[in-house]
Amino acid sequence: MRADAQRNYDRIVEVAREVFREKGYDASLDEVAKRAGVGPGTLYRHFPKRENLIDAILQSWVDKVTETADKALAFEGGDRDLLLNWFERYVELISQHKGGPAKITSAMGDPESPIMTKCQVLATANARVIDRLRDDGALRDQVDTIQVCRLVGGIATVADQSDLDVAAVRPLLEVVADGLLK
Repeated sequence: MRADAQRNYDRIVEVAREVFREKGYDASLDEVAKRAGVGPGTLYRHFPKRENLIDAILQSWVDKVTETADKALAFEGGDRDLLLNWFERYVELISQHKGGPAKITSAMGDPESPIMTKCQVLATANARVIDRLRDDGALRDQVDTIQVCRLVGGIATVADQSDLDVAAVRPLLEVVADGLLK
């Protein structure tokens, strides 16, 4: 990629991250282009679909997911506390942008989604925590990691759309955790 094209690409991603954080993933792409100082044609040349732009924004998020799972696994406490700590971090990870929880949760398990690779990273991180608890004998039989992602993602979606605060989300996560643990 030419240096000017790379600058435009990077600027579009940076501005889109800001706009999506402010207004959600469904914000106007024309606004993104305008704030980035590029024409709509330049934006669409780099990102033919909205999902391609979302995928680019989420790339830096991938490293954070892995780091967050590592921290959750290093948590010293009981199985329930470990699971709840992970669930709270999971909600934070997918709630960085308005509309993010719904986008990510609905793409979970969809092989056709342009953000599928990011969902796989999140599902893998979740599986690491679930497998640890399974190895400890703490989980009910047949707990499926994708289903857990969808349950916690569903709670994050409701919280995002209803503007619930952290204190209101925790009891919902406790219900899910208590249903998964033996």
